[in-house]
Amino acid sequence: QVQLQESGPGLVKPSQTLSLTCTVSGGSITTDYYYWSWIRQPPVQGLEWMGAVTSSGSTYYSPSLKSRTSISRDTSKNQFTLQLSSVTPEDTAVYYCARGRNLQRTRWSDYDSRGQGTQVTVSS
Repeated sequence: QVQLQESGPGLVKPSQTLSLTCTVSGGSITTDYYYWSWIRQPPVQGLEWMGAVTSSGSTYYSPSLKSRTSISRDTSKNQFTLQLSSVTPEDTAVYYCARGRNLQRTRWSDYDSRGQGTQVTVSS
C-alpha cells in the first residue's frame, strides 16, 4: 500500500518561499499513469488543487498559482517537492500530497492515496 508523508516548515514569513517535500513509500513515483499532486485547504474553505508531477516527470499547474509554483521530483529518494514563492497570509492552509489518475481534482474520492497533511502558516 502506497503511503505519502509531507514534511517542511510549519511557519513561513510573508514574501518568502514555502517548500514542502512528499516522501512516498510502498510504491514508486515513476509508476505509469499516476499523477502526484499537491492540494491545499485554507481554513474553512474547500480543497484547492495546486499542481502535479507525472510518473514521467512532466509537470502541470493550476492557472491561478502557476506563476508562483514549482513542482519537482527526486526519483532516487522517491520524493516530490512543492515550492510556492512570494507567499502571503492567504497561503495559510493545510497542504497535502496525494496520488491520483487525473488532474485538477478537488475531492478526496478522486485520490487513492494521500498524506495526513501539514499545516503551514504564513505570518511575520
